[in-house]
Amino acid sequence: MTTETKGKIGVLIEEHFDETEYRRFNEFFPEYGYEVECISNLWGQEQLTFKGNDHTEEVTVTIDINDVKPSDYKGIMLIGGYAMDRLRYQVRPKAGQPNQSPAVEFLRKAVKDMDENNLKIGTICHSLWLFCADPQLIKGRKVTCAHNIICDVENAGGIVIYEENGTALNYVDGNLITSQHPGVIEEFMHIFLEELEARKELEVRSR
Repeated sequence: MTTETKGKIGVLIEEHFDETEYRRFNEFFPEYGYEVECISNLWGQEQLTFKGNDHTEEVTVTIDINDVKPSDYKGIMLIGGYAMDRLRYQVRPKAGQPNQSPAVEFLRKAVKDMDENNLKIGTICHSLWLFCADPQLIKGRKVTCAHNIICDVENAGGIVIYEENGTALNYVDGNLITSQHPGVIEEFMHIFLEELEARKELEVRSR
């Protein structure tokens, strides 16, 4: 029997992903009716298997980022760890040319949908690195992140929000929901879900 879902959460992932986040995304969102689908650059392969930072979790991805579009998803989640740094790799960079990696190209479309069509995008810990690959994606946006990538985010034009003891634990700027690190993942996921459900209510009212 097929079980209806509220939609899919697309999780961008690569090698050296944060394992706490991976486990909790796959537990939390299905509990609330959302399917989690991991997507990555498969480099022409049918599937690739990635290991987490601690080498205790692994994921086999079969969805190539080139074969999907942001509108296929209710929300897009960028996983932490070093995965987003790996995803922003481009084979042949050229002077003056914006980053052409498939993941950054996908993020450009996702950000457009975020700004125009209410798509929710979530980032946690180091995952704003993917935004930093093209400053046009983050310039002027209010965010939080892991302390050791503050300089990357601010140099790319992002506005890092601070609290008394460092960067904000979580922050919502429109449809962009950002979080400091996996230590606050429970609050982050609930905030993301609230924003997601608010979008759903808005869609229902607009019909």
